[in-house]
Amino acid sequence: MTPQEAFAIVDSCACDEEIDSLVVDLLRCPSPQTELLEADPQLKKFIADTVRPRLAALTGSAGAIDPMGNLIWRLAAATGESRDGFLLMGYAMTFPAASMSEPFSGLLVDGKAFGNDSKCALGRGACEQKGALAGMIYAVAIVARARLALRAPLILAVSLAGETGRHDAAEFILQNDAIGARSAIIGLGTSNRLCLGNKGRIDLEIIVHGKPAHSSMPESGVNAVDGFRRVMERLERLPLGPRHPGLGSATLAVTQIRSGPDISHTIPDVCRAVLDRRLLPGEDPNAAFVDIQDALREVTGWSVEVTRGAFMYPSEVAKDCALAVATARASRELTKREAEFFYSPAALDAGFLNRNGVATIMFGPGDLRFAHTDEEAVSLQEVRDAAKIYAATVLQILA
Repeated sequence: MTPQEAFAIVDSCACDEEIDSLVVDLLRCPSPQTELLEADPQLKKFIADTVRPRLAALTGSAGAIDPMGNLIWRLAAATGESRDGFLLMGYAMTFPAASMSEPFSGLLVDGKAFGNDSKCALGRGACEQKGALAGMIYAVAIVARARLALRAPLILAVSLAGETGRHDAAEFILQNDAIGARSAIIGLGTSNRLCLGNKGRIDLEIIVHGKPAHSSMPESGVNAVDGFRRVMERLERLPLGPRHPGLGSATLAVTQIRSGPDISHTIPDVCRAVLDRRLLPGEDPNAAFVDIQDALREVTGWSVEVTRGAFMYPSEVAKDCALAVATARASRELTKREAEFFYSPAALDAGFLNRNGVATIMFGPGDLRFAHTDEEAVSLQEVRDAAKIYAATVLQILA
């Protein structure tokens, strides 16, 4: 199906007022990250009591909640099961409310303060997860209303994740929910630009052990902070590989550090630090971890432990792959200008999907400059555009 044919169908099935209402409804229902992560009952309530009924009202089918709590909605192919389906993956979990004064208001405000001509909806997750989620829910409603014969299934997965920094929910969905897809779009805020790739990430904890002593006699102890300084001196010499044309260099950064015991006039006998190692496409998290382990064996005089934490795979698809081409065509048909491509330094589920044979890009409404701020908002026009672009992309590939 051509982009022109797809948009003729989209225009006949879409209603901007319905999209606006959906955005506001999602923002009014809290689903913030807590220490329980995907196990938080409030997240599961958001999916079961807000997302599922809206899906049912818009499409005639509520989808199914899997044993983890993710929501899986399907529109079957005309010829039965196929492994060549199209997956739209949106997220339920948002950043915590923090200091935002009205995080769950869904208040509509003038968009000029956010660089938009249309009205914007305020709320936690607006420009990061929930604007894109609203667009994806409405996109499957458009496709369902079109009543076309699809050559492969369309799947919407509403993941419990969104702020976890790990692939647990995506892995559960792919391994337990019979997702037969060859193409996917991850719904997160990109200002409706096409993200072709992103860095991966591995979290590391390094613990340096020394020997305590009174600080008036430092020579009697082994200072763990000095040991950590030696650790960082060694890691600064660790080669991180060549630059990527879209993502730049791999990085290694300290994000937390503390020493103990937390008492005065004492040489610390332990220093704990968390490091963030960003990975480029083609890098393996295990190999990056082993390189760091091997490098730190050269640090002597202290006991050094290195533990691997959460990780996410890097990702990249070609600009001329079928999915990117179809999305760019849909964007061009709607906006009458060339689609914008970019790469993200953030770590995303696209890496896990691509690693498992699902060509994946990231695309969605929302300017991430406002994410996690007290002024988080999303343009209603961007959400409307995203919903129509999602739907037109699906129709080009599946109809």
